[in-house]
Amino acid sequence: MAKGYMISCYRSISNPEKLADYAKLAGPAILAAGGKFLARGPASKAMEDGIMDRTVIIEFETLEAAMALYDSPMYQEAVKALGKGSVVRDMRIVEGV
Repeated sequence: MAKGYMISCYRSISNPEKLADYAKLAGPAILAAGGKFLARGPASKAMEDGIMDRTVIIEFETLEAAMALYDSPMYQEAVKALGKGSVVRDMRIVEGV
């Protein structure tokens, strides 16, 4: 069974305090769902239309586990803490090869 990966590329962060509130709740939710942080921080280099802002890559044992995290009550509490407009990010869940 293929692993699942959640990839978040932040386009802008307008409220770092709200992002910190989100992180305090999201981290434990991700770990509880079996997620493993593979990369987290600003890009080391950005090419083409890339942005040097924060990027996060999280590995899950299955694609289903990655998809279930986003809808879980624990993670949705973190999303609520982030609020609207605090960040602009591109989030994707990708099946491993």
